Amino acid sequence: EVQFAESGGGLVQAGGSLRLSCAASGLTFDDHGIGWFRQATGKGLEMVSCFSGSDGATYGAESMKGRFTVSSDNARKMLYLQMNSLKSEDSAVYYCAAAANCNASIWGGWGQGTRVTVSS
Repeated sequence: EVQFAESGGGLVQAGGSLRLSCAASGLTFDDHGIGWFRQATGKGLEMVSCFSGSDGATYGAESMKGRFTVSSDNARKMLYLQMNSLKSEDSAVYYCAAAANCNASIWGGWGQGTRVTVSS
């Protein structure tokens, strides 16, 4: 069973930084796309970034490019999201999930998420 455990969220002032971690189990990174998603209060789920295990490529949402960076430690099955220059609109619960690739429409293994609150 694929499972993720997200951590590293918290309260930070606008302009600050946070590093989120995602611990995976039950899958091999090489065979999957591993995505970071977020959901703000009252809004839908949004993909933040994706790590392609097959070729090591990373993808990020346009609104976050230059501020958010995704990295991985495949051997430890860890995915990280470095978030800099945080804005109030980045406040959300952040989740990890896996799919066949970064373009897939079906994602699974959702964890409990980690909440990020950016104060202005």
